[in-house]
Amino acid sequence: MVLVNTDYISGKEYEMLGLVKGSIVQSKNFGKDVGQNLKGLVGGELKAYTEMMEEARELATKRMAVEAEQLGADAIVNIRYSSSAIMQGAAEVIAYGTAVKFVQ
Repeated sequence: MVLVNTDYISGKEYEMLGLVKGSIVQSKNFGKDVGQNLKGLVGGELKAYTEMMEEARELATKRMAVEAEQLGADAIVNIRYSSSAIMQGAAEVIAYGTAVKFVQ
């Protein structure tokens, strides 16, 4: 599966199959959340939250790719990500794009 954030794939012709998306709501455990709150007082990177968001983007991307595969897609173009806070320590990440099939 080819994944790109452009609206084209150089040298390929394809037909659009439709919008695909994947999402996840993820949180860190209480112990890490307390540690990150303390880190917020002194400044610096909140590594546990960075890791949480990386994991969430990866899972959302995988779910989007699975949806595209179910449509028979060869690629997903114009991939975008969106995130929003659901509550303190939890975030929703959505990955979405257009599933396409290569024209032979």
